[in-house]
Amino acid sequence: MKVLVPGGAGYVGSRLIPLLLDKGYEVVVLDLYLYGRDLFKGLKGDLTEIQGDMRNLALVKKALKGVDAVIHLACISNDPSFELNPDLGKSINLDCFKPFVSAAKEAGVQRFIYASSSSVYGVKSELNVTEDMSLEPLTDYSRFKAECEKILLKEAKDDFICTVLRPATVCGYAPRQRLDVVVNILTSLAFHTGKVKVMGGDQMRPNIHIDDMVRCYLHVLEQPVEKVNYKTFNAGYHNHTVRNLGEIVAAVVGKKRAVELVVEPTNDNRSYHISSAKIENELGFRSLYTIEDAVESLVKAFESGDLPDALTDDRYYNIKTMKTANLQ
Repeated sequence: MKVLVPGGAGYVGSRLIPLLLDKGYEVVVLDLYLYGRDLFKGLKGDLTEIQGDMRNLALVKKALKGVDAVIHLACISNDPSFELNPDLGKSINLDCFKPFVSAAKEAGVQRFIYASSSSVYGVKSELNVTEDMSLEPLTDYSRFKAECEKILLKEAKDDFICTVLRPATVCGYAPRQRLDVVVNILTSLAFHTGKVKVMGGDQMRPNIHIDDMVRCYLHVLEQPVEKVNYKTFNAGYHNHTVRNLGEIVAAVVGKKRAVELVVEPTNDNRSYHISSAKIENELGFRSLYTIEDAVESLVKAFESGDLPDALTDDRYYNIKTMKTANLQ
């Protein structure tokens, strides 16, 4: 099977592409490569890399030739990066999505998996947020994710198998590292400064280890049609309070150096608990990795020098890279 991964040179893609190649898939990556061109250097397998813009429909059609499946990861990721240039964010996260889906259908793509976000739920008072609950996105980033879900599922057919995944916040080490998501931020600060600063504390935040996330995409890709077509699944296995995340980070990093946990007040009271029972019950997918595993993977990378200049290098922080790139 030939798989196209738009946005494949990002954080999740940097773990997903090697896994797909290892499993014998022919892989095409379409990406701007804002974080470097040598990410997949030395990988074995049938890999085609296309550096380009998702908004270039001619290039998209070229990338789709002979493709059997799409795992769509491409977007301006997270609210701060999106809000840096809302028009740019809309053009990439929403405006070019429907033309891409139409081009995929015309090219004969059989399966299409879309990476949405658990942020589409907004703030919920329920103890467990399930896939059948109303979507109440709070920002344009999450609102456009919800709109893309509708666009894709409306196009689903028996021969165009469409699945939406709503991941929680991803954490852990990857070759294209992000240090601007909660567990990764806390781990980097703890390791490099000896201090973990938690804002608030009682808010629930769902997370998923990056290795579970890439396993999830592969698992969905390989499921029988009837189990995944027209379907939406949450993927967020570890629901902890922000304080508890800080405590986990402090405990793991504390094995290497003294770590102080500091709790400060915040106006950000978003709190939600994502249920992943559906994907476990219907598809048999279960988490294998913990928050502790994610923290340990980052500590190992810091110690080995795989993440140099972690506090200052723009490439680990999406919004800083977006500012430097001045993408239009």
